[in-house]
Amino acid sequence: VQLQASGGGLVQAGGSLRLSCAASGFMFGTNEMGWYRQASGKQREVVATITGDGDTYYEEFVKGRFTISRDNAKNTVYLQMNSLKSEDTAVYYCHTLYGLDYWGKGTQVTVSS
Repeated sequence: VQLQASGGGLVQAGGSLRLSCAASGFMFGTNEMGWYRQASGKQREVVATITGDGDTYYEEFVKGRFTISRDNAKNTVYLQMNSLKSEDTAVYYCHTLYGLDYWGKGTQVTVSS
């Protein structure tokens, strides 16, 4: 199983970024995928998840601002992040559970105020 996240960067508050996670090595289309984040000095926390059928879950702090989606033909999951805030600054990780927990390397998102 491999998860490769990309799309992070530096953006001003109020701006947008789109993260991508390319997956391989498992039955992507039927597996739940998730985005997590870890800010400096804090624990890793869930941001959003999406099932193989497209059902989504969002943590309260991103509802209305972030959108998780997937393209099963491309084995890729996305996180569209709008109206970014300084508190969204973190390393963002792609995750799936396939017998074991698998994590991508993470991509840094920095929001300047």
